[in-house]
Amino acid sequence: MSILVVNAGSSTVKLGVFDFETLECTARGLLDWAGSKSQATLTLWPQKTEPVRRQIEAPNYRVAVVKALEMLQECLGLWEDSQCGQASAARFRVVGHRLIHGGEEIRRPVLIDERIKEVIRRYRHLAPLHIPAGLEAVSAVEAALPAVPQVGLFDTAFFADIPPAAFLYPVPYEWYTHWGIRRFGFHGTSHAYCTERAAEMLARPLVGLRLVICHLGQGSSATAVRDGVAITNTMGFTPLEGFMMGTRSGTVDPGILLHVLRDKGLSVAELDEILHHRSGLLGISGVSSDFRQVEAAARQGHARAQLALDMYAYRVRAMVGALAVTLGGLDALVFTGGIGENSVWLRGEVCRGLECLGLHLDGSRNASAAPDTDIATAESPVRVLVIHTREDYLIAREARRVVQQQAGQLSAS
Repeated sequence: MSILVVNAGSSTVKLGVFDFETLECTARGLLDWAGSKSQATLTLWPQKTEPVRRQIEAPNYRVAVVKALEMLQECLGLWEDSQCGQASAARFRVVGHRLIHGGEEIRRPVLIDERIKEVIRRYRHLAPLHIPAGLEAVSAVEAALPAVPQVGLFDTAFFADIPPAAFLYPVPYEWYTHWGIRRFGFHGTSHAYCTERAAEMLARPLVGLRLVICHLGQGSSATAVRDGVAITNTMGFTPLEGFMMGTRSGTVDPGILLHVLRDKGLSVAELDEILHHRSGLLGISGVSSDFRQVEAAARQGHARAQLALDMYAYRVRAMVGALAVTLGGLDALVFTGGIGENSVWLRGEVCRGLECLGLHLDGSRNASAAPDTDIATAESPVRVLVIHTREDYLIAREARRVVQQQAGQLSAS
């Protein structure tokens, strides 16, 4: 029996297959539209077998995911046949989804039913790039695997215990009581995994451990964690707040937004498009939203590319300092995500100036770092960890726990 993990984004769907008993990953998949609206590429990587790549013709997102799941099951059956020497259908005991927004209602992993789907729909306008994709993926799994239970892990759930002083905005209190406007926080699945992994690497219990975790990728956020519990996250009511990102602006003066709406003739729709898709690294550099391409342009002397990098690092460094003060000190700084795990320059630039917190980076360790590793000097009171985030593993583990718990309750009754 296996666990299927689905991580649905606006232009890609990541798939993972895990053994139900051992939680070992046996296969991975990626469904990628790559700019096409009618065709997607499905790539499957089984363990110890050559990858399989197929083109999928599909009129919409849901149909593409259904076809991808059908092909995945077909390939899993073939791989099992070749390894076992006998016919064996690929069976999924449970499907786990990474979902973005569960509001205040969903505080832990849950079985997905109509009530849960209605909660997700309620917040779809707050994360328009991600929530509709997640709902389509749930619908696709229902079509392809109708008898298999589905479990949702919500990014917002890791931040369920953030105190009111941190989650409320300084606007009329009725905005919260009437409209639900508050800080939620995102990338919770990644931050939760890195919290556990950091404690393992440091050989310390979660109690008493103070972490700042920087998940840096196309979307980026940082979380302050004390005793294994999130204290705050740099994203807010939506994933638009916080760090400068690939195409998202991050935090800007609200007065600027009022100014361009009122005095410069921008419509709300135009401003929405600019803040989500034409800002961040892309907006400043004019080169790309891809950090690697901006780094390459900067090395070639592109001034705006270098400016974009400097702005990005400055904002991350400033927020690390602020979060460390919120925690009353720091035991470890964690870098994760595509940029955090791979950019030597960014890690070095963020850590430069943090010596005042007791953090001392080892330049040679940083230059040769491969996750999971500690890149602080031997004498540094504060450790610097590079961790490969494994959201899919955490989703698989928690999905298994939910169905096992349900089975236990049924047997008890």
